[in-house]
Amino acid sequence: MTIKEKVPFVINTLKELYPTIPIPLDHKDPYTLLIAVLMSAQSTDVRVNQITPLLFKRADNPYDMIKLSIEEIREIIKPVGLSPMKAKGIFGLSKMLVENHNGIVPQEMELLETFPAVGHKTASVVVSQAFGIPAFPVDTHIHRLMYRWGLTNGKNVVQTEKDAKRLFPKELWNDLHLQIIWYGREYSPARGWNLEKDIITKTIGRKTVLNEYSKTKKARK
Repeated sequence: MTIKEKVPFVINTLKELYPTIPIPLDHKDPYTLLIAVLMSAQSTDVRVNQITPLLFKRADNPYDMIKLSIEEIREIIKPVGLSPMKAKGIFGLSKMLVENHNGIVPQEMELLETFPAVGHKTASVVVSQAFGIPAFPVDTHIHRLMYRWGLTNGKNVVQTEKDAKRLFPKELWNDLHLQIIWYGREYSPARGWNLEKDIITKTIGRKTVLNEYSKTKKARK
């Protein structure tokens, strides 16, 4: 199957599997989403969703957040990991929002990326999920699947994002990136992967990936 044939197959299969697409991180506005996404780095959405209510009970806006000390924030978010860096980031970006943006999260990627602990992926998620602006945030699931499907060479997330934006229609980016994440978790995980259940990879997967899977499976027998 050529790449031109693979793309509509991926889009249609994902649309069928995920006609409605839940947002993985619980939030009520752009600020709480920004904080949740920042906290999700090298953690799981499930863990973040357990901890954010505790933090947002104390402070769910930048004005209240900067009334807490970095140490207090760190103590609350400790279970999500990397808490010293994340606490500094949460406090620092809240201070910047208050001082420079009247407490309002900007919609521009360039501005978001100037905040402490906010990288390109975090900024992409916020503009996409909070403001509906087309973006294609690439996480480990998307990076893995785009490579398995032969839609990118998989060398780095920057290249994967470029390839995704080049191949998929812009108006589908916001839905697709979430659909691929859910698909990766359910059908094409990094560990415990069962190709029989992974209809997309089984149908359009990169030959080297499929061969490697067969070899590993045979070796286990």
